[in-house]
Amino acid sequence: MPYALTLHLLAAVIWVGGMFLAYVCLRPVAASLLEPPLRLPLWSALFGRFFPWVWAAVVLLLVTGHWMIALFGGFAAVGLHVHIMLATGYLMIALFLHLYFAPFQRLKRAVAASEWPVAGIQLNQIRRIVGINLILGLVTIANAVAGRFLYA
Repeated sequence: MPYALTLHLLAAVIWVGGMFLAYVCLRPVAASLLEPPLRLPLWSALFGRFFPWVWAAVVLLLVTGHWMIALFGGFAAVGLHVHIMLATGYLMIALFLHLYFAPFQRLKRAVAASEWPVAGIQLNQIRRIVGINLILGLVTIANAVAGRFLYA
């Protein structure tokens, strides 16, 4: 159990923390200091380095989450907060899959072709999805920490 919980927490911190850094800190700075021919390749490269970590986090979160549910006796034995955590987690994963396979791929192609308006549209779509996922991630963390007390 301690291994599953530790890996689960580390994966959540990497994914949600990375989104927080990108959305809250880097995005406004990059937008104010860099023109599109510099800003868009930066984002494409950043996502290229961050998304393999997100893939690893997704796998770890799924494996360790279901592992811990099994250790607690299955879905019938866990509290409402765990079911809420699963729902928000699966929604986050679905949004990430869309982000990765649609706008991120289009962003990479547009940046490679120096099509800055197209790349900007894709980056804006990614920004919206990351913003939604960041909120979902923070809600999921709050639910994981306090949910068992709120729904008892």
